[in-house]
Amino acid sequence: MSGSGVVKKVAGAAGKAGKAIDWDGLAKMLVSEEARKEFANLRRTFEDVNHQLQTKFSQEPQPIDWEYYRKGIGSKVVDMYKEAYESIEIPKYVDTVTPQYKPKFDALLVEMKEAEKASLKESERIEKEIAEMKEMKKKISTMTADEYFAKHPELKQKFDDEIRNDYWGY
Repeated sequence: MSGSGVVKKVAGAAGKAGKAIDWDGLAKMLVSEEARKEFANLRRTFEDVNHQLQTKFSQEPQPIDWEYYRKGIGSKVVDMYKEAYESIEIPKYVDTVTPQYKPKFDALLVEMKEAEKASLKESERIEKEIAEMKEMKKKISTMTADEYFAKHPELKQKFDDEIRNDYWGY
């Protein structure tokens, strides 16, 4: 495969990767404004690099018009350059990095999915707690101690134990 063939292959893979990324889905997971800004920068950078791969590097170079140069310079010099040009062999890229880091990346993906699940569970718990706090805030001015202790029996038990043990906090 020629050098430009490798570049075309890389450009094609980058194009497919860009289409496979669910940018909107990822953006919905972000909670802070700073994270959204960083994510927007990442997306813009990815799209810029992907655009360059799709345009600049995927094009075949223009073939050299050797006859044009023969007329202006002379056959002997042009033939020497043509022979040197055609003898250039572009080395093929051999990927030794991906096999080394692919298992680590896959392990990180699994770890990320587990962290995402834990985060979603914690988020649900916090949302529930916030809803309870909002409800408590509405009712706190008219709530009796018995109503409060009915929702928090562990506090009633703690206070009863302190009174029973004659512990008054000092």
